[in-house]
Amino acid sequence: MPTNEYDPKIHHRHSIRLRGYDYSKVGYYFITICTHYCQPAFGNIEKGFMVLNNAGNMIERWWKEVSCKFPNVQTDLYVIMPNHFHGIINIIDTKLNAIARPNTKDKLVGADLRVCPENKNGEHIDSPLQHTPISKIVQWYKTMTTNEYIRNVKQNDWKPFKGTLWQRNYYEHIIRNEISLGQIREYILKNPSNWEDDELFQK
Repeated sequence: MPTNEYDPKIHHRHSIRLRGYDYSKVGYYFITICTHYCQPAFGNIEKGFMVLNNAGNMIERWWKEVSCKFPNVQTDLYVIMPNHFHGIINIIDTKLNAIARPNTKDKLVGADLRVCPENKNGEHIDSPLQHTPISKIVQWYKTMTTNEYIRNVKQNDWKPFKGTLWQRNYYEHIIRNEISLGQIREYILKNPSNWEDDELFQK
């Protein structure tokens, strides 16, 4: 069974996709997208900091467009690395002024939150909610960034990539509580300074 707490040695390497799980549920998700063949394309790590090139700036710009494209999605912390991207997505409810409440005494923040929509009188009601699945969000992001990268290869002599810009798959982790959310945020912030210890490290 997958652990509820984030372990970069496990979740960075494998997709912990749960069979039959609804990845459009309200909550926090951690995603990782890698370039095809782990090609370095977005900049370099210098003295523990990521220095983005033009392609890296483009990747960042499209990440900031995610919540414009998908109104029920909020983007949290992220980091662009030379050959991969980490980001936290928060799927929220935009219907009936819904609010999320923990279904236990634990401080849950992720997909185990029970959504309690409120009507105009502030009364809690139950209703089925439709949200955008993580797969659709990631696919849109990959498509937009790939298309712009290709345009810049043709128009601005960016370095061509081999095959495709991104790997076909991606990695996701359901963030179930505040402890896990804090661990992942810390991992994202420290990712550039820990680059040489990263499984995706390439000189």
